[in-house]
Amino acid sequence: MSEENFDGLKVMVIDDSKTIRRTAETLLQKAGCTVITATDGFDALAKIADSNPRIIFVDIMMPRLDGYQTCALIKNNSAFKSTPVIMLSSKDGLFDKAKGRIVGSDEYLTKPFSKEELLGAIRQHVKA
Repeated sequence: MSEENFDGLKVMVIDDSKTIRRTAETLLQKAGCTVITATDGFDALAKIADSNPRIIFVDIMMPRLDGYQTCALIKNNSAFKSTPVIMLSSKDGLFDKAKGRIVGSDEYLTKPFSKEELLGAIRQHVKA
């Protein structure tokens, strides 16, 4: 998938950090993506059905509903179980990666992530 194919691709970014949301949103918009942001799992679940994103990036450490719980809820919903969910974390632990796999995440990126990592994840998981 080349850069041009990202035009209009709907991407959801779920993170309680405004800085991370803004960074990801800016990088993805520059690549042509349509970005939907959510501040936590509840916010994301409220928006997901309306926005129908093709790929979801979710922070692990969030208040109320963490990234693992959010990912599990998304993957347990038949309408979204095939939507790729990429975990974002400032921790690069094996345990976190394993736990992410258990709840159904498709990939694990360590913060701070680069534009290449974000777009690489989209390239790898979103079929044109």
